[in-house]
Amino acid sequence: MGLVVQKYGGSSVADAEGIKRVAKRIVDAKKNGNQVVVVVSAMGDTTDELIDLAEQVSPIPAGREFDMLLTAGERISMALLAMAIKNLGHEAQSFTGSQAGVITDSVHNKARIIDVTPGRIRTALDEGNIAIVAGFQGVSQDKKDITTLGRGGSDTTAVALAAALDAEVCEIYTDVDGVFTADPRVVKKARKIDWISFEDMLELAASGSKVLLHRCVEYARRYNIPIHVRSSFSGLRGTWVSNEPQGDQQVEHAIISGVAHDVSEAKVTVVGVPDKPGEAAAIFRTIANAEVNIDMVVQNVSAASTGLTDISFTLPKSEGRKAIDALERNRGAIGFESLRYDDQIAKISLVGAGMKTNPGVTAGFFEALSDAGVNIELISTSEIRISVVTRADDVIEAVRAVHTAFGLDSDSDEAVVYGGTGR
Repeated sequence: MGLVVQKYGGSSVADAEGIKRVAKRIVDAKKNGNQVVVVVSAMGDTTDELIDLAEQVSPIPAGREFDMLLTAGERISMALLAMAIKNLGHEAQSFTGSQAGVITDSVHNKARIIDVTPGRIRTALDEGNIAIVAGFQGVSQDKKDITTLGRGGSDTTAVALAAALDAEVCEIYTDVDGVFTADPRVVKKARKIDWISFEDMLELAASGSKVLLHRCVEYARRYNIPIHVRSSFSGLRGTWVSNEPQGDQQVEHAIISGVAHDVSEAKVTVVGVPDKPGEAAAIFRTIANAEVNIDMVVQNVSAASTGLTDISFTLPKSEGRKAIDALERNRGAIGFESLRYDDQIAKISLVGAGMKTNPGVTAGFFEALSDAGVNIELISTSEIRISVVTRADDVIEAVRAVHTAFGLDSDSDEAVVYGGTGR
């Protein structure tokens, strides 16, 4: 008997009919001789609705109470799903994140998993039950407060449980048929990828691909847990994410895995920074102390007449105000002249492990953007990724142009999006 962890996103359990459809799929996995652990997200847009409600009550809700509120969505889903499974003649037990043994640090709204102690899950499985776990949540190690894991938290919960339970696979069910060469909502001719390595998937996730989040893939790679991305609305095979191809999949790796884009970032430019040792360190230490994550960084050549330079970096829009406030408080110590904030940008990334051994990839990427009339503001590269920042208004045209230029367009049916959120 194998052990399978399945995760279902909000679009999969958006209503009663969706919950019943998911329950049947879970029961089918149980009938196939598997022990089944299910991680479930909140129904549809429940989390967004709870966030809106909190902001109506309090412009800046307290982190602890905010987490307590948001975890209600997953608890509703898990209970309803357990009821639906029992109606199909199988036993199911639902567990909150804390009951499932998901131990986190104490950072509210974006906690990180420290450990998973799934004793109660093991007991439920040994008794022949299907275990259903509320995703996106845990309990802090020191204060025993309820915490939430932030964006993509249910995916991370599923992979962490799969690692702790030594599962054969972690199946991530969403509203598309797998991982595509681009967002099928933007590129209708995007191709489904049968298999992709952890490294390429990490780069796509970090570059804005929404089907899997970076933390989830990072956890899976660390513990070597194969991920199978599938749609809960169809029976198609989906995409495997792993170290090695699964079954009869092709071993030869494509030069380009896909094109990702991200419109959730903003750009901060620190103007008039003294060009001397320690200035950049002071800026980014200030940002780090504010617990803000940054992505791309560019420093201009200093002006010979003034000895000053500008440093630009990108960060999540949601953390822009926090970063600006932290830098303004330290303006005197750092010594810069002013700050500029721009939230009308987008990031476009080309990802592929074969890029480093294939001349012309970089030239082709920039030629495609040039032919589409897209101007580039920032550039960042790694061995398997090229990323640029453009204006937000140009992102759709840019993604389509690059996708076509590298021969990624599908000749067959267009990609199907069964839901509306991609989660």
